[in-house]
Amino acid sequence: MKKDIIIVGVGGQGILLTSKILGYLALQMGDDVKVSEVHGMSQRGGSVITHVRIGENVASPLVTPGEADLVIAFEWLEALRAEFYLKPEGAMIANTRRMLPMPVIMGKAEYPEQAIEGRPVYALDAQRIAEDCGSVRAVNIVLLGVMSTLTDWPQEAYESAIAANVKPATLETNLKAFRAGREAGQRMNA
Repeated sequence: MKKDIIIVGVGGQGILLTSKILGYLALQMGDDVKVSEVHGMSQRGGSVITHVRIGENVASPLVTPGEADLVIAFEWLEALRAEFYLKPEGAMIANTRRMLPMPVIMGKAEYPEQAIEGRPVYALDAQRIAEDCGSVRAVNIVLLGVMSTLTDWPQEAYESAIAANVKPATLETNLKAFRAGREAGQRMNA
């Protein structure tokens, strides 16, 4: 499988874990993979972006703007910021829950009310789904479940990659979140 994926969000949302799971999964499925992480102000709730390139022979770790097959956004403003990475037929998977940045909280800016148009958008309140599954921290795994409906990799391979990369104490909750995200993705694809 060849896929160029951008994962964006705010520090602490599990962006790096999601990249690690995807990298592990790609290797298990026999693909080459390169992952590049930009931490920035992630420890202070700032933007975080990772590039995940999967294919037969991946030379560069960075996804060129306008060439991403998928953008997975853990927060809506980050989805808007990363839309330029998508190729014309690329798809956006986005959590609709908002995390207000400091300028908005302080009243110095407004949260944008933009929509993403002209391409497939799989938008859902992944935080609510994660909470219903037992952990607000599982937003990333819910979104991974949605992504699983857009790839050829089997569900079992995703679940195996999750099991290999999360703490055993959180595995049951993460698998529940993955399956709930997958069900949501299948409903959106119907």
